[in-house]
Amino acid sequence: MLPRRVLGGAGQPGPNARSTVAAIGTGGQGMQNLAALLEFDEIQVVAVCDVNRESADYLSWNWSQGRDTRRGGREPARLAVDGHYAARNRSGRGTGCRAYADYRELLASEDVDAVVVSTPDHTHAGITLAALNRGKHVYCEKPLTWSVAEARQVAEAARRAGVATQLGNHGQASEEARITREWIAEGAIGAVREVQVWSPARFWQWPEGEGRPPETPPVPPGLDWDLWLGPAPERPYHPAYHPWTWRNWWDFGTGLLGDLGCHKLSTVFKALELGPPSSIEASSTKLGTEIYPLGVIARFDFPARGAHPPLRLTWYDGGLKPPRPSGLEAGEGLNDTLYLGEKGVLMGQRLLPDALADGHGRPPKTLPRSPGHYHEWVAACRGGPPPGANFVDHAGLLTEVCLLGNVAVRAQGRIEWDAANLRVTNNPAANRWLQRAPRPGWAPG
Repeated sequence: MLPRRVLGGAGQPGPNARSTVAAIGTGGQGMQNLAALLEFDEIQVVAVCDVNRESADYLSWNWSQGRDTRRGGREPARLAVDGHYAARNRSGRGTGCRAYADYRELLASEDVDAVVVSTPDHTHAGITLAALNRGKHVYCEKPLTWSVAEARQVAEAARRAGVATQLGNHGQASEEARITREWIAEGAIGAVREVQVWSPARFWQWPEGEGRPPETPPVPPGLDWDLWLGPAPERPYHPAYHPWTWRNWWDFGTGLLGDLGCHKLSTVFKALELGPPSSIEASSTKLGTEIYPLGVIARFDFPARGAHPPLRLTWYDGGLKPPRPSGLEAGEGLNDTLYLGEKGVLMGQRLLPDALADGHGRPPKTLPRSPGHYHEWVAACRGGPPPGANFVDHAGLLTEVCLLGNVAVRAQGRIEWDAANLRVTNNPAANRWLQRAPRPGWAPG
C-alpha cells in the first residue's frame, strides 16, 4: 500500500507533478518570497498579481545586508519568473507567467494549487479567505489579518478547508526557537510566570504631522489606488501611505505589534503553551486616531495551563525596554526576549545568572528540527505534515492576541477578554476595534 501523496489525487500531486503557485503582492517582501519559492523544483509559479505595474521605491529589509530599496510590481515579478524558468529550461524560454492587477480576477482565471499573499495588512484576510474558500493552499505574510475578528475567521476557514497554510514568521523554524523551547521544557529556569519582549523602534519613515496629509498628489502611473485600498475606507492617494509606510496607519497597518509581534511572540506561545489571554492592559506615547504611537507597552495576562502557572507577558516597542534582569553585568545590554523563571532567567540562548549556566549544558534535543520555513509549507502543499506556523494550530491565535494588544492600546486601558464569544466584557466601546465593515464590493471571501 502506498500513501496518497505518491499516487497523486485531488490536492495531492504525484511526485513528478509540480504544484502550481500564484504570487499575490510583489513589492519588497513579495519579491523576496517569490525569489525563495522559485528555487523549489517541486513547484512552478504560473501567475503574479500586484495593484502596481512597476516602481523602484519599495523598501525591504534584508537581514544579512540591511535596509535597501528595490523594484517591485507585477511586471518585474512576471519578468523575474519567466527569466528564472528560461535560464533553467534547455529551450531558453520562459513559461509564460501571467500578470494580474486584481487578485479576484486571478483566482477566477487561474486554477492554481496555492497562493502566496504578500500584500499590506488590511488586505490579507480578503485574499486569504478567497483562496481558502476555493481550496487553495495559502502562505500569508504576518500578521495573518488586520483585525482580531478576521484572524478568528481565517483560522476557522483554514480548518474547514484542510489545506496547507503557513504564516510568514520565519523565526519559528529556527534552531534558536527549538533550543528555547527545550530549555523551558527541561525546567532549567523553573516555572515561568513572566516574559518580557521588546522590539526596537520602527525603521520605516514616521509620517509628518499628526493626521492625514492635506495634499492630494496624483496617483503614480501604473498604480490602481482603488485596488490598493481594497476593503479600507476610501481616502485620496498620498506617498505617506504607499509604499511601506502604510504600517504607520491604523486603517492599513497594525503597527509594531502586528509587524513584529508575530515574529517575537511565536516561540513564547509554543514554549509556554499559551492560549487566549484573560485580560490585556496597554499604555503608549501620544495616541491619535490615525497613526500607531511611537512607543507602546502592553501587558497580557494568561491563566494557568496544565503544569504552567499563570503568566504575565509584557510587550515593549518604539525603543522602550524592560528592566534589566538580575545577573546581567553592568554594561551588558538586553539582546533578546526575557523568560523569568523561579530559578533564573533565560535571555535568548543564555541562562542568567552565570552560576546557573555553569551547571547546565545545552538541553537535550527533544524537538524535531525544521527543514526550513518555506520548505515546511512546500512539503505540506504536497501532502507533508502541517507547517509550524499553520493558521489552525498557531498563526490564527498568535495574530489574534497581537491584535488584541492594539485594541487595548486604542482603549488606553485594561480590557477583559472573552475568547469564546470574541468580545471585550468590561469596556463595550472597545469592541468596535475588533472588526470593521469593508467598503462596498470588498466583502472577504
